[in-house]
Amino acid sequence: MADAPLKVWLERDGALLRLRLARPKANVIDAAMIAALAGAFARHRDNAGLLAVLVDHEGPHFSFGASVEEHLPASCEQMLRSLHDLLEAMLDWPRPILMAIRGQCLGGGLEFALAGNLMFAAPEAQFGQPELKLGVFAPAASVLLPLRIGQARAEDLLLSGRSIDAQTALAWGIAHEVADDPAAAAAAYFDQHFAAKSAAALALAVRAAREPFADLARARLADVEALYLDKLMRTRDANEGLTAFLEKRAPQWEHR
Repeated sequence: MADAPLKVWLERDGALLRLRLARPKANVIDAAMIAALAGAFARHRDNAGLLAVLVDHEGPHFSFGASVEEHLPASCEQMLRSLHDLLEAMLDWPRPILMAIRGQCLGGGLEFALAGNLMFAAPEAQFGQPELKLGVFAPAASVLLPLRIGQARAEDLLLSGRSIDAQTALAWGIAHEVADDPAAAAAAYFDQHFAAKSAAALALAVRAAREPFADLARARLADVEALYLDKLMRTRDANEGLTAFLEKRAPQWEHR
């Protein structure tokens, strides 16, 4: 089934759900993309024969991140809530979620990928949370990165806004494998490690392994969302940074 901005289909006799971000080249994680992803995960949650999902993308880049326009004060509360609802649904999703990533995986795109289980990255892939360059911070990544890769490395990415390459992401534990064709590598992992498993047992194994991580993430997401909306978005510089980005000019910080 093709349904922009997301393509959805089943493979491996219905055992593998395929989701493909289909808005190249940026694959922006905007309201339409979030709704399409949330709908796909919800529709297939109770599919008894399903063993895993593989997410990849059209175009050269996995995602440039969330929509900057939707970060503006008029829409940021709805955008954050819908994104965090999607991530929480993924954290609780009863099957492994495999991510295949080429090119840029930034901002909300990396937050989306971090809510999955295993990332397979092309050698040229880049991972980063550039939000601070716009005068804002990354709410979900502020929760998910420390839980996945430790505090020091998470703070490096979150506070610098820099990107790291695929080999660094592999060494840090963000990526599971670096491969020339990450979607093929993810599919091969599925064939080797999941295809012969019981879907019922795999679902409970995912819950057993992931529940503490998911519980911690859910608890903190509410806190950082409130910090973003009630504190950050009331600063002058957050609004200046977002506006400057949309106007394609350098921001003028007043540090307030």
